[in-house]
Amino acid sequence: MRKMQIIFSHGKESGPWGTKIKRLADTAKRLGCDVESIDYSDTMDPDTRAARLQQVLQDKDLASTVLVGSSMGGYVTLQACKQMPVQAAFILAPAIYMPGYEHQAPTQKIANLTLVHGWHDDIIPVEHSIRFAREQDCTLHLVNDDHRLIDSLDAIDAWFEVELQRLITAP
Repeated sequence: MRKMQIIFSHGKESGPWGTKIKRLADTAKRLGCDVESIDYSDTMDPDTRAARLQQVLQDKDLASTVLVGSSMGGYVTLQACKQMPVQAAFILAPAIYMPGYEHQAPTQKIANLTLVHGWHDDIIPVEHSIRFAREQDCTLHLVNDDHRLIDSLDAIDAWFEVELQRLITAP
């Protein structure tokens, strides 16, 4: 069994230990994973945040690292995935194909990528995740929820747990 490192990247107006991150971190810890949540609250610049994540990843075993990001944190995570071949990425309502985000979504395939997006997201159109999932040929969960995804947290946590268990037991 592999010891996994889970690194969380929060959204634009959230913090490193918001509701979603706390819940998913508890699940990861219960499965024996190390957990880290980066604090980006000192900057609203998505590319500064992406550079910070890439710097954190310099000292990690990428083959056992899972990145989790929500909204702007999803963008940050995907930018890091362009440069750093991590084990997996679990992304919630990513800020991709949006004005003000200089770099677009990765075109190269990201291993073990899972996306979750709410049908009623009024901040980031659900069509952006559908387009990206089609390009990546990855798992996409669409839920009856808004941008915050709080009403779907039980389902998101269950999907996250299944994915982590699969990665932990993979040869």
